[in-house]
Amino acid sequence: MKVLVVGPGGREHAIVRALLRDDSVTDVEAAPGNAGIAQDVPCHPVDASDGEAVAQLVTDHGYDLVVVGPEAPLAAGVADAVREAGVPVFGPSGAAAQLEASKAFAKEVMEAAHVPTAGAVHATELTAAEVGLDRFGAPYVVKDDGLAAGKGVVVTSDRDAALAHAQACFEAGGSVVIEEFLDGPEVSLFVLSDGEHLVPLSPAQDFKRIFDGDAGPNTGGMGAYTPLDWLTGYTETHDDGATRDFVATVMDRVARPTVAEMARRGTPFVGVLYCGLAVTSRGVRVVEFNVRFGDPETQAVLERLATPLGRLLLDCATGSLGADRELDWRDGYAVDVVMAAENYPDAPRKGDVISGLDAAEDLDGVAVLHAGTGRDEQGRLLSAGGRVLAVVGTGSTLAEAVQRSYAGVDRIGWQGAQHRTDIAAKALAGDIRVHAQLPGWTHAVSGKVRDLYRPAPGSAWDGQDVVLVVASDRISAYDHVLSTPIPDKGRVLTQLSLWWFERLREAGVATHVVSTEVPQAVAGRAMICRDLQMVEAECIARGYLTGSGLAEYRGSGTVTGIPLPEGLTDGSRLPEPIFTPSSKAEQGGHDVNISFAELSASVGEELADQLREATLRVYRLAEQTCREAGVVLADTKLEFGHDRATGELVLGDEVLTPDSSRFWPAESWEPGTAQPSFDKQFVRDWLTSSASGWERGSGIAPPALPEDVVAATRERYLDAYRRITGEELGQRTSGA
Repeated sequence: MKVLVVGPGGREHAIVRALLRDDSVTDVEAAPGNAGIAQDVPCHPVDASDGEAVAQLVTDHGYDLVVVGPEAPLAAGVADAVREAGVPVFGPSGAAAQLEASKAFAKEVMEAAHVPTAGAVHATELTAAEVGLDRFGAPYVVKDDGLAAGKGVVVTSDRDAALAHAQACFEAGGSVVIEEFLDGPEVSLFVLSDGEHLVPLSPAQDFKRIFDGDAGPNTGGMGAYTPLDWLTGYTETHDDGATRDFVATVMDRVARPTVAEMARRGTPFVGVLYCGLAVTSRGVRVVEFNVRFGDPETQAVLERLATPLGRLLLDCATGSLGADRELDWRDGYAVDVVMAAENYPDAPRKGDVISGLDAAEDLDGVAVLHAGTGRDEQGRLLSAGGRVLAVVGTGSTLAEAVQRSYAGVDRIGWQGAQHRTDIAAKALAGDIRVHAQLPGWTHAVSGKVRDLYRPAPGSAWDGQDVVLVVASDRISAYDHVLSTPIPDKGRVLTQLSLWWFERLREAGVATHVVSTEVPQAVAGRAMICRDLQMVEAECIARGYLTGSGLAEYRGSGTVTGIPLPEGLTDGSRLPEPIFTPSSKAEQGGHDVNISFAELSASVGEELADQLREATLRVYRLAEQTCREAGVVLADTKLEFGHDRATGELVLGDEVLTPDSSRFWPAESWEPGTAQPSFDKQFVRDWLTSSASGWERGSGIAPPALPEDVVAATRERYLDAYRRITGEELGQRTSGA
């Protein structure tokens, strides 16, 4: 198969490289290409937006497939001209390309197809723009209706700046679309289409602003990474009652309805539908459609694609994609960092000599893709555009891919070169989190491992002081929420808590559990609870000496100021259980042990006495139960709150789980040695071993956990459940 790639940028270089890996592709050529593409394949100096010239080139050279890369040639009808020449082309017609060329048209299609998106106003003059800004309020989102190379969008809290952008678009003869601001992280999902059948690629995230921290004006994109571990576990419940993950949700609610609507209009969509999405508190919403592969996401996504690209694109172009097609992906991660010219995105400086490419490409897992490059008469590589290069790093972990990409960037230079230094930084730090969408409930807040929902208006629980508490499979260690979930962990935490709550309630302890009739999507790992006014203190009961208590004892002979007998060692049983409160830390921080006097000063003497009495009572009841089951309950952390209506002190949160308690097997308990525990010790041990390659205190999030550590940790949680309850883990409620 002989393939022509139309376009001059980094996206086209990525496509060319992927096609060259396909054994069914015998020849690849480009028009017009760039200096980097010309090193790999023959290039033809043809205007990419001149349909007649491109069609003539296709006829003259006998290509079997044409792939049109950029949006401008597609909107200009280049794909139509090639189709009229009788050659298969991957890319939509000029009419279908209006999905990107006109944001107002895209909104019209989405409305007709019932695709979830932001509310919008199409304005052609300043008065209408002012109405739109007032309707949606700040932050203001103003989009040039036409093509603007990704730079026609202004998001600002400054109303005057928003109006100025609208006025500039009007003066240029255009119009604007003013939208409501969408909260939540953005995701790019490419969906291939043959006009009827669809297949998604791997989700990616790009970085649109020029400077670190998403500061400065929009650009065409300054970097991207894939896959997105933080999307793992995201679900939405659909109209048929089924729960679907992120990609399936986008396919069902966005891609298929849009392609079907385009076919209904007589403009079938053939090519790639780029779905720019926001994962909001109300669910997935469309930010924008593009009608081509995104740049720079393509550079990362195609680096991981193992399925031969040429055959895939030809099947799209010839209506042969078929239903339920599965793609193969290479393991690991890909990150690309864009290197741009000085003064980009305004008036980029051009013509500077670029050095260091060979040194960068000699690095393991590093590839350099060209965008705005050219050569002078001496053959020297020059900057020739705003975005000049994309340095792609691949690795077995996201951290490794990021490190390799930036190692490549560090070896390349030219006068005025600029790049962002925070590509994928939030993902590495575990700072991006999304939550399931649940019917009848509105997400309120997410903690390290749990999500809280409040009743949605008009729902069965509306007007009642309750919350839905959902335990995730997330796991935290050393103040980081790890990217790798532990399967069944959320069910263990919830089911074990419910088992304890039942027994404590029978013993007269007031608990916050109201119901286990929860949405099916979270059945077994959620409970409806009283919405308590929580006490700002962690209530810890210790029956054995270990952990932070042991560290204090070794220094002072006390634990939170409570004197203990001499001669105790790690794992020693205390003469009597003790109450050792701590302050509540913000997420990502450490709880700090405090004395009973400090607790009394904080919450009052009467409440402090009540908390101590309640905590020690729960511990004694649970310790006896555990002992009978062959388990040592060394210590446990409890949380209490007041019923908002009655003022009653109530036991809340989760209770007596491996996350909140230290359990040891009784048969191996021996003071003076470190005790094996039913918790995440496998995770801690691996993270601090040389195998992880991670340094505690580095400020970088830990890497993904290997399968053996995940499996061992999962089994440890399940074993704790079995030993304490005498049962195998089962779903205690069917959900509703």
